[in-house]
Amino acid sequence: MNKIKDNNKLAIHMLIAMILGILVGLLFMAGREALGADSTAWTTINKILFQDITAKGAESAIGLFFIGGQLFIRALQLIIVPMVFCSVVMAISEISEASTLGRVSAKTIGWFMMTSSIALVTSGVIALFFYKVGLFNAHVEGVAAGSGSTGSNPLMVILNIVPSNIGATLSVNNAVLGVVFIAVVVGLSMNKLGLGKESVIYRFCDEVSKIIVVFLNFAVKKFGPVAIFMLLCRTFATYGIDYLKPALGYCVLTVVLLLAYLFIGYPLYIALICKLNPYTFIKKIFKVIVFGFSTSSSAATLPLNLDTTSNELGVDRQIASFVLPLGMTINMDGTAIMQVVATLFIAGCGGYDVSVFQLVIIMVLALIASMGTPAAPGAGAVILFTILSGVGFTGEQALIAYALILAINRPIEMLVTSLNCVGDSLTSIAVAKSEGKLDTDVYNK
Repeated sequence: MNKIKDNNKLAIHMLIAMILGILVGLLFMAGREALGADSTAWTTINKILFQDITAKGAESAIGLFFIGGQLFIRALQLIIVPMVFCSVVMAISEISEASTLGRVSAKTIGWFMMTSSIALVTSGVIALFFYKVGLFNAHVEGVAAGSGSTGSNPLMVILNIVPSNIGATLSVNNAVLGVVFIAVVVGLSMNKLGLGKESVIYRFCDEVSKIIVVFLNFAVKKFGPVAIFMLLCRTFATYGIDYLKPALGYCVLTVVLLLAYLFIGYPLYIALICKLNPYTFIKKIFKVIVFGFSTSSSAATLPLNLDTTSNELGVDRQIASFVLPLGMTINMDGTAIMQVVATLFIAGCGGYDVSVFQLVIIMVLALIASMGTPAAPGAGAVILFTILSGVGFTGEQALIAYALILAINRPIEMLVTSLNCVGDSLTSIAVAKSEGKLDTDVYNK
């Protein structure tokens, strides 16, 4: 109960920080317009508070808000490689340890892939349409647009899946596909050797993952609100209305897509494929939706989800105990939707041209990245950086837009968590029904 209160308090603090950041930023923006962007007064204010101290000619600047925001972003980026590596290694290892379930493993992975792929294709096509009509355009005067690394030959992304140097791959944040490949190889090799949860490698990854979650929770809870205030205030003070409209478009479109998949997509799966009453599913799973939204953590929601899925929705306990923890690690429908829309939003802000082929690459990266996202608050937005690196959206405008995503994404990630948890329960029901281990009397009660 205290954990729920803490998470609700954090959400309130985040919301307050977001509102204050926007309001104070708009006040500074108005002051810049009144004083003049080239005036001595505004130049002094900008140097003290907002200046990018890494830019050329900024040797004498202080940039307090820039430093504060960048320290937070760098702290989150610090854990990308170990977070992805450990999550994937553990997920692959745990799949093997459930080998007695046989067909259940294949069906579970199949459902995860199907729901995530449909979510990605649907959201990707819709987001690309709004990107093409200019919903995400935000070209900041004086900052040149960049071109992605996929601009020369997008197939380089495929080539880079297999790295030539383990140390080099694990030492940078822009080689997520290589990190995933290494993790998969390690996990499959552990399976072949019969190394389970008692092995040194698994216990090492498990302990590193726990440390990462503690670090992530500490960073987000203790410094998140302050960093959000600084990031938003600097964004609006420096660039103002140029980012307000596309940010609003990103939020509205993402929320609509998430709600549509949650209350239309999942019930359709229940009705058309599982041949069950979708209203009963939504009614019983609704408390999981609320809990997931409140905690913004799939891990924290797992006990309630397991209890609801097995005791109220009639899923065999053994199947639910396998599918739900696995889904908490690799089934991220909501995260995938958020990441593909966010990537196109950042592409629009950064002035990048996105083709259909590049959209496919973005969706593949989003699918892989979402499967490596831990069940912890804020992890989805952190992993988003790996997608941006994979397609080369790392110019100045793109990074500014990415910082804005980090600042405004808390309410969206709360809804993302709800979607992820419901998707896990849906898969449990589908697999149990196909195996004849769903108690329909309990489900319909």
